[in-house]
Amino acid sequence: MKAIFVSVRTGSTRLPNKSILKINNKYTIEYVINSVKKSKYADKIILCTTELEEDNILCDIAKDNNIDFYRGDELNKSKRWYGACKEFDIDLFVTADGDDLFYDTGLADLCFEQIEDDYIDGQGLYNDVYGMTTKALKLCLDESNKNIEPHDMIEFFKSTSLKGKKLSNVPEIYKKKNIRMTLDYEEDFKFFSEIINKIKLDFNIKNVLYYIDRNPNVININYHREQDWKNNQRKM
Repeated sequence: MKAIFVSVRTGSTRLPNKSILKINNKYTIEYVINSVKKSKYADKIILCTTELEEDNILCDIAKDNNIDFYRGDELNKSKRWYGACKEFDIDLFVTADGDDLFYDTGLADLCFEQIEDDYIDGQGLYNDVYGMTTKALKLCLDESNKNIEPHDMIEFFKSTSLKGKKLSNVPEIYKKKNIRMTLDYEEDFKFFSEIINKIKLDFNIKNVLYYIDRNPNVININYHREQDWKNNQRKM
């Protein structure tokens, strides 16, 4: 069985409760959920969150949106993913982060189309995306109990007998541009709010980039935060 895992929790320090803030009367996490539900290949959409009481609301949002949810380790996403694989009998999954409000399901479907063996690496696009088998994930967890980020998993996979490849033939629309499209700071929230309230459509990345192309100043709302984010990633 194939799935898209939406990783999300309410615990955030830079922008508290960012996944349950509202834009145009909709929780921010619902923009990601609505996109991935359009996948042509996923048998299940599973929201992967924590066992903390504060994340009960995320499970309620999953129920309201008719998707499954799994509750697991607070800090270790890979352990959450493996728990979801076991509970829902998942053989292969593609990742989606709750921070990426403009995540386009076409990117996930590219991973499903191209993965032939154990993993596929979609790092470095406008949103990082990864696909992997449960077998590959288990091997990584057996080697370490640490919170291994997906890009580190890919490097680990390369050192094993597992087979995988970089996502290829990626349409131009999915390639990284000098636009910050991740929700971490108040300025990011303003960026997403500005675009969502102006487009007011069941949008995809094509609609978003069309709007930005005609309103380039919107990039300046939050792009200066990109270096802050990179610095924080290095500390982690």
